[in-house]
Amino acid sequence: MKRILIPAVAAATLAAGPALAISICVEGAYPPFSETAPDGSIVGFDIDIANALCDEMGEDCRLVRTDWDGIIPALLEGHCDAIIASMSITPERRQVVDFTKKYYHTPAMLVGPEDADFDDRPEGLAGKVVGVQRGTIHQDYMERNYPDTRLTLYASQDEAYLDLVSGRLDAVMADSIAITEGFLNTPQGENFTQIGDTHYDPEVHGEGAGIAVRQEDTELRDRLSDAIRAIREDSTYDEIAERYFDFDIYGEEPAS
Repeated sequence: MKRILIPAVAAATLAAGPALAISICVEGAYPPFSETAPDGSIVGFDIDIANALCDEMGEDCRLVRTDWDGIIPALLEGHCDAIIASMSITPERRQVVDFTKKYYHTPAMLVGPEDADFDDRPEGLAGKVVGVQRGTIHQDYMERNYPDTRLTLYASQDEAYLDLVSGRLDAVMADSIAITEGFLNTPQGENFTQIGDTHYDPEVHGEGAGIAVRQEDTELRDRLSDAIRAIREDSTYDEIAERYFDFDIYGEEPAS
């Protein structure tokens, strides 16, 4: 299937023409799920999953690179038909968009210097400066559970890592896999480590990462959910996951 990457600013113009493909908003700044390669292409687990789902449905894909801050507005305004960007399924988001079934599920993690003199309890982070990506469940979780911690908000996860390395932050909270593979396991992450345990609150972190669609697009939602089920059953999902992870990123099946 043909994949065309277009910038978000071009999406509005293309949306006005014939519907030649399913357009999918992706971020491109959240490794290993989605990142921008040196040649300008977007690569990562989310991207491979998007392409596999379109193959399964027999559809072409247009990947629309979109900043996280504007990704839900881009969907609602018709700049894309779906969001595949590690977006957690939460009750708050369900008020404005609908979701497929999940396609993976991981907890959150706090990371700081190896010689950090604090822990991940609310009292341990009191007065500390923690970076999170703006508009994420990690911002919601920190605001709900760490009222005495100073938060610095970033448009992308990579910007938070840069400020952590430079010493402007005491710690960063993000998805455990994104922060492990995209930071700790890179040269940039030397001398940094996980602080405390992983974090998961179902009321904040939701049901896992799903594909967001407009609430009225129930047919597309169901087709995408069926495609997720199909690529899990025929081993395509496992083949993709093994390129990035050495463990089961999908997590437990939801109760029926």
